[in-house]
Amino acid sequence: MRQVARYVNKKFGRKARQEFMQRVRDAEQRIATQPNIGQIDPLYTERPLTYRSIIINGLNKMVYRVDGDIIYIVDFWDTRREPIKQASQTE
Repeated sequence: MRQVARYVNKKFGRKARQEFMQRVRDAEQRIATQPNIGQIDPLYTERPLTYRSIIINGLNKMVYRVDGDIIYIVDFWDTRREPIKQASQTE
């Protein structure tokens, strides 16, 4: 998570980083109360685990998986990038 925050800060500035991090925290709260709120991500269906994604803002989504009471944030995607290439690089 820190790497993502540093990247956003470097590329877009402190204000953008603060807004992004607030949206991530909001998404984390939604997932904590309703773990299955995100849609099953079709790019990960070939994998043995179920991966879900939730839109953070218009340009980014957060990919996560649920294991019992634990939620793992797996990756953040720029939704403008080639999705199949990004999916092959995750976990």
